[in-house]
Amino acid sequence: MSWRIVVIDHKAKLSYKNGYLIVRNEEIKKIHLSEINTIIINSTATVITSYLVNELLCRKIKVVFCDEKRNPAGEIVSYYGCHNSSKRIQEQLSWDKEYSTLIWTRIIKEKIYNQAKLLEIEDKDKADMLYSYCDNVKFNDETNREGHSAKVYFNSLFGLQFTRDAKIDVNAALDYGYSIILSQFNREVVAQGCLTQLGIKHRNEFNPFNLSSDLMEPFRPLVDRIVYENMNEVFDGTMKLKLIDVLNHRVHISNSNQYVSNAISLYVKSVVKALKDKDVDEIEFFDYEL
Repeated sequence: MSWRIVVIDHKAKLSYKNGYLIVRNEEIKKIHLSEINTIIINSTATVITSYLVNELLCRKIKVVFCDEKRNPAGEIVSYYGCHNSSKRIQEQLSWDKEYSTLIWTRIIKEKIYNQAKLLEIEDKDKADMLYSYCDNVKFNDETNREGHSAKVYFNSLFGLQFTRDAKIDVNAALDYGYSIILSQFNREVVAQGCLTQLGIKHRNEFNPFNLSSDLMEPFRPLVDRIVYENMNEVFDGTMKLKLIDVLNHRVHISNSNQYVSNAISLYVKSVVKALKDKDVDEIEFFDYEL
């Protein structure tokens, strides 16, 4: 599996030659496309050739473009993620509603579990409360354990005065990190031949990434951990690089240690298979050691 995350921070011309990404600025650098998982273009002064764009699409390499403030503004998504995408889309349209909700419920339970585990790792006193919330998640989260957990969780990490709608560096960092994770999920959902627009719980008509938003939930605490451990830092270019690097962190999944980018791939494949086979036990969740 590819693993390298390429970040273009300054004015450059990106082109393709003989299987390599060519980066031209003050000097010329070459990176073989087989090594590249994602390219993040942080500079609006960067030029990219259509030949390179086509090669990146063919190889399912994610390209994320940032705006003048260096925040993610959009990404390139291939029309065809796999050879039988029409069949996969028909299967997606036929997913059993009740069983899809059961799988979403299991995903939310895993999200709360990972939040609790992060609080335990950081020696926070609310970890046990979140573990109990996790154990009490009902079908379709009827009692809104997710919402209650989020309030306890963020207040425990960032303080009782913290709210997610405050215009502060911590929230800017969280949003940026989540957008990096979301982009990776978009890549993998498309690679499975599914439509990112058709979600399970997320059904916002203005959200083109509803399914990715559903599936990414258990991975959010990976971003939260980076932000918490750097919460006194300014949200700048250095912090953004730390958040981008989340894809290069390692987690345990499928009986092996994998980069987060590869773990997302394994997880998405397992969820799509579980939805098709109606077997929630097929889902492969990641774990990280205390």
